[in-house]
Amino acid sequence: MVKTGSETPNAQTVYEVTRADLPLHCPTPSTSLWNSHPRVFLPIKDQKDGKIKCPYCGTEYVLVEQKTAA
Repeated sequence: MVKTGSETPNAQTVYEVTRADLPLHCPTPSTSLWNSHPRVFLPIKDQKDGKIKCPYCGTEYVLVEQKTAA
């Protein structure tokens, strides 16, 4: 999962994930416990556009290809 800067957990509503992050679930490990909902697994690899939204909180996840070092 790609995190940038020093954001507070739960501050983002769109996350980029790679195949290394699968199986994908929300809330993610970086989510604050006080602002959590029950864990739900999200079948992002079954989505044609590589995007899925959490049915609880609306956070969107986008599956991106992992960049390799050249």
